[in-house]
Amino acid sequence: MIRRAELKDIPGIIELLHQVNMVHHVLRPDLFKPYTTKYNEQELEALMGDDSKPIFVFEDGGVLGHAFCMVNEVKGDKLLQDIKTLYIDDICVDENARGQHVGKALYEYVRDYAASIGCNNITLNVWDGNDAALSFYKNMGMKVQKITMEVVL
Repeated sequence: MIRRAELKDIPGIIELLHQVNMVHHVLRPDLFKPYTTKYNEQELEALMGDDSKPIFVFEDGGVLGHAFCMVNEVKGDKLLQDIKTLYIDDICVDENARGQHVGKALYEYVRDYAASIGCNNITLNVWDGNDAALSFYKNMGMKVQKITMEVVL
């Protein structure tokens, strides 16, 4: 049920991107525009051909969840250790499929994928106020790595 995204998944992914954007818009309308998406169909098609940015979908009669990932490597940095990280850029479960362990299955799939390609860790960002996401990731065993702070002027 979980696999790399294919062109046929684009309409379902676009719908999920709308849902996740609206979560962010409700939390931070000063930053996120309503009724838009992070990627359009052409951008999604291009991403699907980029192995350094895999997109995974949970499919069961339709796209019920997605995980956009980015593989990042640091090598030869003056300060930082050499490290290969899988960054979860976006993860979303359809609002009608929440509570059915779709998110857990997606996260575990991504974790296993990261391990299989030699990643040292998985990172992601969670917006302050998105308590459900924060709780979910903590339940998956994630811990705070760093905190980004701001002052709105």
